[in-house]
Amino acid sequence: MVYFIRTAGGEDAEKIRALLAETFHAAYDPFYGAPQVQRMIDGWHSASAIRARILKRDGEFLVADNGKEIGGMGYAAMYPKMAKTAMLHQLYVKPSCQNEGIGRDIFAELETCFPGAEIMRVEVALQNTRAQSFYERLGFTEVDRMEEWGAPNSGLPAIIMEKRLAGL
Repeated sequence: MVYFIRTAGGEDAEKIRALLAETFHAAYDPFYGAPQVQRMIDGWHSASAIRARILKRDGEFLVADNGKEIGGMGYAAMYPKMAKTAMLHQLYVKPSCQNEGIGRDIFAELETCFPGAEIMRVEVALQNTRAQSFYERLGFTEVDRMEEWGAPNSGLPAIIMEKRLAGL
């Protein structure tokens, strides 16, 4: 199935929420358990929270759409804590659509959306070695570690990875 990368709209929020619920359970249940993952989903991925990110200034929210379903999503925004840095907040592909290049295609588009950025940064759950490997293939390298991934007091350690953006 062919997926096209496009900007998300508010009408996509429920489909994105469902995609995030499915991918979060598939990716994180083995590390954190289904109840903890469901709390993460409920706290971070309500339809209203997704709509707010879609509308956020200085951000870009993309989906991979085949006309029938959304197979992946990505969201990045300029990072206010670091000059000339874009933060890749989310990049998730539906489990049944993984290994088809959708994540790579979404990232390739996001990478071009921040002409003032010199660096793209991402935080990856420490146990999620599959995601770490994916980002390494995209050119990211580990630059730091943190104790609280996703939200304050989460207790979820992560690594911080960065990639220098094209043209630099």
